[in-house]
Amino acid sequence: MLDKPAVVRHRRYADGPRALAVPLGLLRTARPRQWVKNLLVVAAPVAAGQLVSWHTAARLALVFGLFTAAASAVYLVNDARDAVADRAHPVKCRRPVAVGLVPVPLAYTAGGALGLGAALASAALCNPMTAALLIAYLVMQCAYCLRLKHVLVVDLAVVTTGFLMRAMIGGVALGIPLSRWFLITTGFGALFMVAAKRYSEAVQMESARGATRALLTQYTTGYLRFVWQLAAGVAVLGYCLWALESGGVANGSLLPWRQLSMIAFILAVLRYAVFADRGAAGAPEDVVLRDRPLAVIGLAWAAMYGMAVTDL
Repeated sequence: MLDKPAVVRHRRYADGPRALAVPLGLLRTARPRQWVKNLLVVAAPVAAGQLVSWHTAARLALVFGLFTAAASAVYLVNDARDAVADRAHPVKCRRPVAVGLVPVPLAYTAGGALGLGAALASAALCNPMTAALLIAYLVMQCAYCLRLKHVLVVDLAVVTTGFLMRAMIGGVALGIPLSRWFLITTGFGALFMVAAKRYSEAVQMESARGATRALLTQYTTGYLRFVWQLAAGVAVLGYCLWALESGGVANGSLLPWRQLSMIAFILAVLRYAVFADRGAAGAPEDVVLRDRPLAVIGLAWAAMYGMAVTDL
């Protein structure tokens, strides 16, 4: 005989809108909350001061949509492949594929269709370099889901490269030359957050980390701490060199905003490092969106950098 909670759950799914249950489960698996990461596609155009026309905005919106589709395809395939491991995780066990709401074959099929659609659309609607970058992202992430996530250090490099590709593709789509300091800052900033996330997982799931992410058993918390500290230092150095490269006050500017933005950038890294040190930096988007001081620092940085780009 079923216990009362089980009966309630059974009735909820039996009486509820079952026609919507699977589509909503697929949507949840596509990770709408993480689509904010794809805003990195505007990073290079904003840094170069090129976000100035409707044509530019429309092209970036297209790239954002295609990259979101590609990333969602990867999430679907990843959840299908990791369904068993996710059931042992205190948070991931609620994912639709892990609980059985979305069948594993359906997740694979939806992910494959979405990825193929994004690749074909990029080839038809974007310039060749943009299409090549997006397809390379899909291939790399599929390799990560199938094998590379189990290779020591390479898993960190692949996830970091995914963030870097997001930041590069906007500039590639608009034909904007990418500064070496921009690439260094973005790459090591991403590595900082990725290593901090791994460190947080290792701290929080120390007793069962082999069941939730097998590779965590091969990392030590000391090593992961070293990686995120090293990456944070290089990201700060790269940003400072990038800001100082432009020289002093631009013509018409009241203050050297680009150089002053270094203060906000460093404060943001230090604030994020507080959560990393506590082992509470599990999801970068949660840290950035939920911590009010960090949000204020981010807005201050955006304001100063915006004034630098517009020569105010």
